[in-house]
Amino acid sequence: MSGRWRWSLPESGISAINPFWFTVSTNNRLTLGVNIDHVATLRQARYPGAVETHNREPDPIAAALLCEKAGAAGITVHLRADRRHIQDADVFRLREKITTKLNLEMGNTEEIVEIALRLRPDDVCLVPEHRQEITTEGGLDVVGQFDALHKTVTRLQAAGIRVSMFVEPDEAQILASARLGANMVELHTGAFANAQGEAQLRELERIRVGAEIAHAQKLQVNAGHGINYVNIKLIRTVPHLQELNIGHSIISRSVFVGLENAVKEMLTLMNG
Repeated sequence: MSGRWRWSLPESGISAINPFWFTVSTNNRLTLGVNIDHVATLRQARYPGAVETHNREPDPIAAALLCEKAGAAGITVHLRADRRHIQDADVFRLREKITTKLNLEMGNTEEIVEIALRLRPDDVCLVPEHRQEITTEGGLDVVGQFDALHKTVTRLQAAGIRVSMFVEPDEAQILASARLGANMVELHTGAFANAQGEAQLRELERIRVGAEIAHAQKLQVNAGHGINYVNIKLIRTVPHLQELNIGHSIISRSVFVGLENAVKEMLTLMNG
């Protein structure tokens, strides 16, 4: 089977997208990083400012260990400037306890950069961050923030940390990420996840083209944001993908089936 794919639509339209219209790319086995931010969100709803209290729950570190047990290849957390969910103590406990990869999502601020340099996560994913947003919306403007980002990428890589840029599947942003010397890009899949029908297929094509561009620049190609148990069937057709970072959908599913089962179900869909 070719590593490329194509899609066609039935004459009756695409009110129901059939994933078997797509030729699945011959990617290596996709790996999963589980974002556990929303476990901390639930804890903070009851115990804000009391992370060390004896009866705090749920514990993000316990959740991370369950994700690893279920087959996740890494744990992702976003240490935000406002500490709305994950706290400093969480990331250092994770660094000590987990046995897979720790991926730290972070804004390009001096405070968080200093924490990352002390923490030494395996990977850092630089993301845009706005105080009023519920979750990260949109990709990083690498072109417009090139000089500031270059300084941070250099510092992180000097500490042995691999660096990813969270970007739209846009040629200019991907090429700028390569010029920065980043190791990876994580393609923002939010517009794809929010679209339906033909619009979703157009967004899927943007992601496919972005993956081709990134691969040609010798960047590792990851993806994340809004990926769930339904749209994963389309995402897995994208060529060159190596890692998916998924949080909200897995944590939501775990309410009904348990966290280990939720992770296992996603892994089956990713590589089935």
